[in-house]
Amino acid sequence: MRIVSQPIHIIGTFIGLKFIEMKKIFKMAIGVVAAMSLTNCTTIDSGSVGIRFLKWSSNEDTRGGVIETCKGWVWYNPITQDIFEYPTYVQRKNYEAFAVNAKDASIFTMDPTLAYRLDPMKATDVFVKYRRSLREIEDGYIRTCIYEAYRTCANQYTSDYLMANRGEFESEVRKRLEQSLSGEGFIVEEFTSQITPPATLAEAINAKNEAVQNALKAENKVKEAEAEAKIEIAKAEGEAKALKIKGDGEAYYNRVVAMSLNQLLVDQYAIEKWDGKLPEYYGGSNGLPFVKVK
Repeated sequence: MRIVSQPIHIIGTFIGLKFIEMKKIFKMAIGVVAAMSLTNCTTIDSGSVGIRFLKWSSNEDTRGGVIETCKGWVWYNPITQDIFEYPTYVQRKNYEAFAVNAKDASIFTMDPTLAYRLDPMKATDVFVKYRRSLREIEDGYIRTCIYEAYRTCANQYTSDYLMANRGEFESEVRKRLEQSLSGEGFIVEEFTSQITPPATLAEAINAKNEAVQNALKAENKVKEAEAEAKIEIAKAEGEAKALKIKGDGEAYYNRVVAMSLNQLLVDQYAIEKWDGKLPEYYGGSNGLPFVKVK
């Protein structure tokens, strides 16, 4: 009996040990699964800032439940914690048109485009205050700031002055917008807008421009006619002066010739030209055709 029972006892002991080890392994596996279920991992892009925060907290000193800002690989407890991510690179937003009134009640349409970025140092403040994504903040708070900047500035400009000084108006709007957004952690990189006046003002401006253009054309024609007249006058004066100079020259020549001529010169010239033949008919006391012989 002892010989038979001893092997059975050894086998039973071996099976018991294996069962205990398997039980330990099973417990360890359950622990690992439980630990994994209580831990989650995510990554925060290098161009963003992550905010790890508590979903709920009874501690009033915890600002919005924020634990820390983070980048790269981030481990957290998904049951009690969460991660919020804000991009810190430049964001561009094309807004729908705004309608605002000028000082004289004319309605202008503003079509703005905003390029901005979030200040990483103020990401926590933005999260605590708004707890919204940038896209939601764009359509909420930032849109309101743009409208208020337009409205406040437009109320200080008359229609004519605004159209004549659009650069000044846009500069003033941007200045007010930067003051509003910078305090909240947003940096304005670029701000442009297309300003469309009311239809009646646009027509008046076009008519005014057309009148100015017509006046300039008429003025140019007058100047052109004056220039042509001056050319003709100058030409006539030149011709008159030329004729006068020519006439004076001829008169002077004639006077000089007349003064230099006498009867002896005339007779000498006639003799030089005479071929020596006497005419068949001639008259005169001395018998010579030209020379008087005393």
